[in-house]
This record gives sequence, C-alpha cells and structure tokens, in this order.
Amino acid sequence: MNHMSSVPADNRISVVIIAQDDAVRIANAIQSCKVFADEIVVIDGGSKDNTVEVSESLGCKVFTNPWPGYAKQRTFGVERANYDWIFLIDTDEVVSEDMAADILKHKETLHDPAKAYSVFRIGDFLGKWMNRGEFLVRLYNRQIYGITNSLVHEMPDVAGEHTIKLNGVLWHYGFRSISDHVMRFNKYTDLEAQTAFNKGKPFRITNLLFRPPARFVQKYFVHGLYRKGLAGFAVSFFWVMYEFLICFKHYELTRRQKQVTITEEGPAEKKGETSYVVQ
Repeated sequence: MNHMSSVPADNRISVVIIAQDDAVRIANAIQSCKVFADEIVVIDGGSKDNTVEVSESLGCKVFTNPWPGYAKQRTFGVERANYDWIFLIDTDEVVSEDMAADILKHKETLHDPAKAYSVFRIGDFLGKWMNRGEFLVRLYNRQIYGITNSLVHEMPDVAGEHTIKLNGVLWHYGFRSISDHVMRFNKYTDLEAQTAFNKGKPFRITNLLFRPPARFVQKYFVHGLYRKGLAGFAVSFFWVMYEFLICFKHYELTRRQKQVTITEEGPAEKKGETSYVVQ
C-alpha cells in the first residue's frame, strides 16, 4: 500500500470492498486503489470461488461475513477499517489513473472531516460506455457520516453541499450478460419495492402508467442514449422494465398486506355481498 511521509496520520485512507464470487474482476479494483490506499479491507460474503485468495495475495485484509444485506455488509467493512477516511469501491469498478492521482493529492489536505468527495461513475453495456454517468459519494470520514440504512443503493449519508467532486472517472464494468442483467434487475427491483412499501408509500396507478415511458424518454432522448445504437436502446428499455417492476412489485406487496389484514380481522360482509377471502 502507499505510505507517504508528507501525509498526516489522520489523513490515511482505508479502501473498503464488499465482495462475493467475483475473483475475476476484484483484482483490477484492488490494483486501481493501491496508489492512494493505506490499507484495503475486503469483506467476503461467503465466496465459493477464489475471491478471498486473490484479495489476500494482493495484500488486502480479508474478513468473512455471511451476507446480511448491502448496507449492513458495507457498515461491517467500515467498522473493521483502521482509518477514519473511507473510500468505497465495488468489485466491478476501477479507479482511473487521473482519479487515483487526484485522491492522492487530496490526502495531504483532508483537514475537514465534514467534507466528503464524490466520484463520476460511468457504466458499460454491450461493449460501449454510456457516457451519461452519475456522481456518487465514495470518500468520506466515518466519524462524521454513516451508511444509509437502505436495502439497495446504500450510500454515505452526506448532503450535497458538503461534497467535493474528484477529477477522473470511476469505471463501472457492470455488464456481464443480458441474463445476468435481468437477474440483477429482478433482485434490485425487489429491494426497491420493499423499501417503498416499508416507508409506507402508497401504490399509485399513475406511477405504473407514466414512470416507465417517462424513464425511456429521459434515457433515450434527454440523456442522448440514441447515439449509442442498439446498446443505448437496450439500456433505455431496461430502465422501462426497471420502473415497471418496482411499481408492480410495490402493488403486489400492498395487495398482499390488505389480504392478510382481511384474513386476520375477518371479512367485513354486508347484506347481499359475497366475501372473496380464500379460507
């Protein structure tokens, strides 16, 4: 790992990676962080491949923790880091050389723990980079901020006004295959719908009717994915499917809760009406 005498001890950075069965790609993620990392902590959820062996061979501290969910696993890793400045990266991400150099430069001036740093992440699909990326907070001080307790898309709970944008790109090699993409969308939409349901958000038919096509217009036309040919059309279509599944799964959860309530309380039958509760 990198150790610079000019960097104050309190400015040392722990890189935290949560992993499971991704031995093929985790090496690139680890290597891309070595320029600025003072340690790299890998939390393995119980891999059946050699993810652990690869990580250990590259000098990482590896802990095994049976998968408890994204936020809890991320928090588990942060708690096992030696240093308060945390950089989060996934196994399918790679820090560009420009970004690594910028983080290394910032290490000398990490005086304000209330400040956090966001990275610009770009994803790939069918061999093409989508260009329209997103800024995500990935470098922060754990003494000030924690991980949001969400089922999916867990992030440091940092307000936008406290973030500084880092130079460079975080490359997201998220595309494996269409089949894998569909499986992950199914998993993520389960979690998104459950989150909405847990927060008590009501199901609205207008969301089901309008959010999917609106997302296609946003991605394909506003974000310019029409320039990416078939890959851009596919990404836009997958976003339609993503929104539809969230809405319909939310409806399913809401309907199931109503059925359970009716079953527990008994059918409220009126004269001339028939109960359709299944006994």
